[in-house]
Amino acid sequence: MKQARQARRLSQMELSLRVGVSQRHLSFIETGRARPSREMLLALLDALELPLAQRNELLMKAGYAPHYPATSLDSPDMQPVREALLQLLSAHDPSPAMVLDRQWNLVLVNRGMLALWRTLSCSDALGLAYESGTPLNLLDLMLDPDGLQRLLINREELLEHLHQRVWREVPHEPALQPRLEAFESRGHGARHRRGTAQATMAPPSPVLTAHFQVPCSDRQLAFFSMFTTFGTPHDITIASLKVEHLFPADEATRDFVRGWLGAAGG
Repeated sequence: MKQARQARRLSQMELSLRVGVSQRHLSFIETGRARPSREMLLALLDALELPLAQRNELLMKAGYAPHYPATSLDSPDMQPVREALLQLLSAHDPSPAMVLDRQWNLVLVNRGMLALWRTLSCSDALGLAYESGTPLNLLDLMLDPDGLQRLLINREELLEHLHQRVWREVPHEPALQPRLEAFESRGHGARHRRGTAQATMAPPSPVLTAHFQVPCSDRQLAFFSMFTTFGTPHDITIASLKVEHLFPADEATRDFVRGWLGAAGG
């Protein structure tokens, strides 16, 4: 509890005011001199805005049952959630979009993403793998030296950005640690682990943009991304999901994207 509070740079006074308890009582809880009720612990975890899975872990450490379920996306109870995700993906066509979980596994993709894969790989291999249910992970795809990264014109910039994001997420999702180590084994972001991170140069554009070289062509495609998440999730599965929408960053890419679904047979 104390580590979580300090990680968010909250004083005992600030947290106690948020929850409505005395600073003295909060201090007793943090030092183990007082055992909080389940309701008090839930209030503290909510005030700290911890990930739902981490809240369950702390509840169990305190001797309480987990509070937040982790329902499969295929469950009938999750049908409205799945339909909402599919609606977002469909509405974004023909531009690419995908649903990722907290470990960067690909959960759902739209036709625009399948078209982007086809364009960049000159094959349907990735699309067929996805449609057959083969597990695909975006970080693994980007880390593969023979995969998507070889087509990135600004590869170092994008991979360093991905490393920084994974580095920030590892404390909340320890399962990402092997992929963080894979990044650093390739020389990306070692300065963060040493605690000597330095400010990078100002980006040349308002938003980070991925520039791809289309194989066997002089065509280049440029995309920036935005994320959509659920506002008030009460389920670990829902809380872990995010939709990444790719938007054309220039007119040439926009024109190309408008036509590729039709060229692929709709």
